[in-house]
Amino acid sequence: MIETPQSFVTRQECEKVTYQNGFRRPHGEIEGWQRYSSTTAQGSIWLARETTGAWLLALDHAGVIAEIGMETFDAAGPGLARFRFASLALLYGLMPRVYELAASLPDAPLQEFLHRTKNLPRTTEAERNVVQRVGQNIFRERLTKYWQGRCPLSGVGDNALLRASHIKPWRDCENDDERLDVHNGLLLSALWDAAFDSGLVTFDDDGIPIFSECLSERARAGLHFGNCLDLTDNHRKFLVWHRKYVFEATDYRATGG
Repeated sequence: MIETPQSFVTRQECEKVTYQNGFRRPHGEIEGWQRYSSTTAQGSIWLARETTGAWLLALDHAGVIAEIGMETFDAAGPGLARFRFASLALLYGLMPRVYELAASLPDAPLQEFLHRTKNLPRTTEAERNVVQRVGQNIFRERLTKYWQGRCPLSGVGDNALLRASHIKPWRDCENDDERLDVHNGLLLSALWDAAFDSGLVTFDDDGIPIFSECLSERARAGLHFGNCLDLTDNHRKFLVWHRKYVFEATDYRATGG
């Protein structure tokens, strides 16, 4: 049974967990659920507490629900799905990921780009380059949030050594939606980025690296492969393009085809 109305202590805890994790706009309580939103992330979240002490989180962002990797809780409430936590500590543990995904999916980078560039001129090449740099900076910021500031393959987390790697390059994208889609990107260490961008490595649908015959054994060892990529179907769609037009093309040129 949900605590209705919320006690003073419960409201205070709701405010702390949301404020510390990017959802800083309160919208009041309905039937024991406190609703919050963010100026930098899409969707709303709701928090409630059961009389037993367990905590409940409700989400209305389909992309976040699909990617947080947690089973939903079958109970009535707001949003598209609800989740149950035996303790407040467990709720705190998930909230950073909820915000990172909400700030990146599905088109949050695109909407920020359109807002920041709507008054920028695009007549000359120099002006178009300025607009492109704005988009690339937004893409890197959101991609860094999505991959939690770390190369998923090597574990490198030093910002200076990380690259926002487009799977389908900026120049080949059909529109800004593709260019700014975080599923069209991997946060890679500089060495992995160089290999991926030049077509010396790609990934299969399970996130396992496929190395080009042009890549030496010493170079493969230097990549320090530790983990497979955790991919969604949206990533796989772009990787199909990379395998065909970047990876296979590199092997074809190398063999004199």
